[in-house]
Amino acid sequence: MLLGQLVTTALLTSVVSGCTGPMESTSANKLLTLSTCKRIEVYISSASEIFYDGHPSYHQGIDHWATSSSQRAICVFEPGLAEDVAIALQILGETRTPFAVKGGGHATNPGFSSTLGVHISMIRFSDITYNSLTRTATVGAGMVWDDVYAALAQHGVVVVGGRVSGVGVAGFTLGGGYSWLTEQYGLAVDNVEEYELVMPNGTVIAVSESSSPELFFGLKGGFNNFGIVTKFTLRTFPQSLVWGGLLIMDGTVFERLVDAVQDFLENNVDPRAAVIVNYNILAGSKVAFVILFYDGPEPPKGLFDDFMDIEAYQDGDVVPSIPYPSSNIQGGFKNLSSTKLGQHYGTQCGLHPYFMSIALEPYIFLHKLGSATGSISRGAFPPPSARGTGVHPLLLYAAWEDPAMDEQMYDTVRTIMETLKEKLAVATADEVNTLVVQDPDGDGATSMPTLIPPPELYGNYAMVGTPVEDIYGDNLPRLRKLREEVDPKNIMRLAGGWKF
Repeated sequence: MLLGQLVTTALLTSVVSGCTGPMESTSANKLLTLSTCKRIEVYISSASEIFYDGHPSYHQGIDHWATSSSQRAICVFEPGLAEDVAIALQILGETRTPFAVKGGGHATNPGFSSTLGVHISMIRFSDITYNSLTRTATVGAGMVWDDVYAALAQHGVVVVGGRVSGVGVAGFTLGGGYSWLTEQYGLAVDNVEEYELVMPNGTVIAVSESSSPELFFGLKGGFNNFGIVTKFTLRTFPQSLVWGGLLIMDGTVFERLVDAVQDFLENNVDPRAAVIVNYNILAGSKVAFVILFYDGPEPPKGLFDDFMDIEAYQDGDVVPSIPYPSSNIQGGFKNLSSTKLGQHYGTQCGLHPYFMSIALEPYIFLHKLGSATGSISRGAFPPPSARGTGVHPLLLYAAWEDPAMDEQMYDTVRTIMETLKEKLAVATADEVNTLVVQDPDGDGATSMPTLIPPPELYGNYAMVGTPVEDIYGDNLPRLRKLREEVDPKNIMRLAGGWKF
């Protein structure tokens, strides 16, 4: 059975169960944390501030794209200098106060960039500097990709960054970073030249492959295990107009869509082309969102015909040439409004309290980039084993309104992924597919037998509770040794996230 069919079946045959709510901090813990907030407030410079509940900046600080990821911290600390981050880290370590670090606020796991303790919002690190001589951009850890793309557009360059609007630079880059440009240039971590890092001991250092090779390795996918990154220096690439947009299809065309995805996987020879297919249950009905992308004003004739020929809900024609920023890419097609779409499915099936989606993201050429890009595979993520074959990250997304459904929905996600793993295990045992690898420069094609790849466990997609072994693989012993050397007092373990 094809991977797309397995994904769809797993989504549509899963069940829902379970339910609970978040933990509350004790009064004693609140008082101790408040004391820590006051102490930080005394020692930081005028470039930084502390905010408490009731202040607009407090609520902006704890806010997340997914409301289930927000927690009511005792205070929000907005540092404006790396040195003030260092002061706060030392105080947090001395008092053993739980804390969190938020960049853009797009994390969906509760407690990963939120806390009931001291919430560090990096929003003041919002500067970007382009260096035309080194062809790099230095980007603050509080920026979102929309603003990065807008700032770099005037220079005619782009960086390997996020694909949808509102995603923050910090979490995306520290976790790996799959991009529209990944097939050409690798992941975001493959294109970092330098990090400005506040270490757990309060030292502020610049980390590069030449200055600190082991720490550089760890930061490339290692999230917040080694300190707090305040700036990223990223490689840039020339960028003109791109082509792309969104198609919305109902469940009656899923079989044709699966065939189109498989054909793209087997026959596409152009690393400038990318596809993301979302198989969804929306208001009780099956619906697919198909995002097409081409890094150029117009794709080669016929490249996306299998997708464009499928009947879709859309109000107009393709807008072929648009600027690169990710917020525009999903609006390239004049697609059906959400209101109109909701009315269509609502009248057919009645309203349901949740929306669920599995996004399939096939990367065909990524495993070939090792020889072309110097730093490819020399990082915490992905582990070498994940670079060896075609990579197909899966994003399982669920949305709901009632907080009482939190645990119920988490269990649903677990059930779906276990179903998918079981089906893939059976398929891998029963079938061997042939992966055709073709060189876009014209050196011919090589056919090689390969087992159906398992779902890629990607830290920015993985659900809380996932074993870190499943994300970092053989790199984990090396990362644990590095963490012990960099953070012997376990200060960064006071923050949430994937811990070594």
